[in-house]
Amino acid sequence: MILLEKTVLYDIHQSLNAKIAEYAGFLMPIEYAGIVIEHNAVRNDAGIFDVSHMGEIKITGLEAEKFVDYLVTNKVLGAEKNRVIYAMLVQEDGGIIDDLFVYKLAEDEILLVVNAANIEKDYKWIIEHKDNYKVNIKNVSDVWGEVALQGPKSSMIFEEYTKLSTNDFKFMTYKKMLINGTDFIVSRSGYTGEDGFEIYGKNADIKRIFEDLVYKYNVVPCGLGSRDTLRFEASLPLYGHEMSTTINPFEAGMGFAVKLDKEDFIGKKALLKVKEEGLKRKLIGIELIEKNIPRAGYLLYKDDVCIGEVTTGYLSISLDKPIALGLIRADCANIDSEIYVAIRKKMVKAKIISRQFYQKNYKR
Repeated sequence: MILLEKTVLYDIHQSLNAKIAEYAGFLMPIEYAGIVIEHNAVRNDAGIFDVSHMGEIKITGLEAEKFVDYLVTNKVLGAEKNRVIYAMLVQEDGGIIDDLFVYKLAEDEILLVVNAANIEKDYKWIIEHKDNYKVNIKNVSDVWGEVALQGPKSSMIFEEYTKLSTNDFKFMTYKKMLINGTDFIVSRSGYTGEDGFEIYGKNADIKRIFEDLVYKYNVVPCGLGSRDTLRFEASLPLYGHEMSTTINPFEAGMGFAVKLDKEDFIGKKALLKVKEEGLKRKLIGIELIEKNIPRAGYLLYKDDVCIGEVTTGYLSISLDKPIALGLIRADCANIDSEIYVAIRKKMVKAKIISRQFYQKNYKR
């Protein structure tokens, strides 16, 4: 019997009558009042998510910055201290091991925030590639908690709660902050397509933040169900769907996080080859012309030939139409091309559209 982990907020989720299910080895809230209600709260007002299941790996030492720069696809050496860097760990063949956020807390102290399902795999990979770098590597996931306050009113709520201004707080940057006398790391970032803040702290402190915002500020608690519908509409990838060890960053549409002009990083040679030879597969947007709902794993066809599959699909809550992301042959990926989705032995007509389903509303 596999023992599932619980975040520090588990008891609160139960008291709020959340629907709880297993996710990435954790018992997590899928929804509270309902996915549609929570989705719309984040799009129109504000919502708060428990994301304490995410993993944190701390790398310290004289060569911490140099080591992480070699480890991930994006540039870490020379990056501004308060910038949040989105990057990927990739295999030697370019396949994606995980996508993550890099927080350069100091020249000799870096925090990597990784996906919950990949914590042990990532930690093992990082340890195995330490080589002769002068660094210490520690999995601190059990110590840290995290909540995400998301939505167009999140900055107003954050300012009211913390009594701190967010005027100079730019998207994809972080600050070390004292909130009610306690230390936190706060980034202006998120996974919803909306403005928002991700707050990291010790478990007990994160519990207090969540309780205050839900009970005193009436912020809508949101589960992983709406987190997925929100990130999907904003065309943000999910590991295991748009990314995996058999998909490279360019195929996943994440080429902006790959800096091939860096001196070296794991997988650089393979990704240079991909860039030179051109993509064989491409991530696309899909809109169904006929009424139906596309789901992950459904096969995609053109001229009776299978060209790929759906990676994520929903009846979009914000757009009120059935849309999907799909990975298909690059030579079939022309916008407005007609394709078919195989749904329960029926070929449902669809067309290829831009992946920009929803206009992201980040604070620049």
